[in-house]
Amino acid sequence: MFTKNLGISILLFFYFQFSYSQCAMCKAVVESGDNKMAEGVNDGITYLMIFPYLLVGVLLYSLYRYNKKLQK
Repeated sequence: MFTKNLGISILLFFYFQFSYSQCAMCKAVVESGDNKMAEGVNDGITYLMIFPYLLVGVLLYSLYRYNKKLQK
C-alpha cells in the first residue's frame, strides 16, 4: 500500500512540475516580456517549489520509519 501511494505521489510531483502557475503580477510581467524571461521566471518558481516538497517527503519518510521501528 505504501509503495503504491509513494509511486502515485512521485508521478503527481513530476506531472505538476509542468504546470507553471504564477501570481497575477508575475504573469503580467512575463506576458509583456520576451520568451526567455518567461522561461526564467517559470524555472525559478519550479526551483523554489522543489524544497518544500522535499522537506515534506523527508518528514513523512522519517515518520514512517519511526512508526515501523515502534511496531517491531
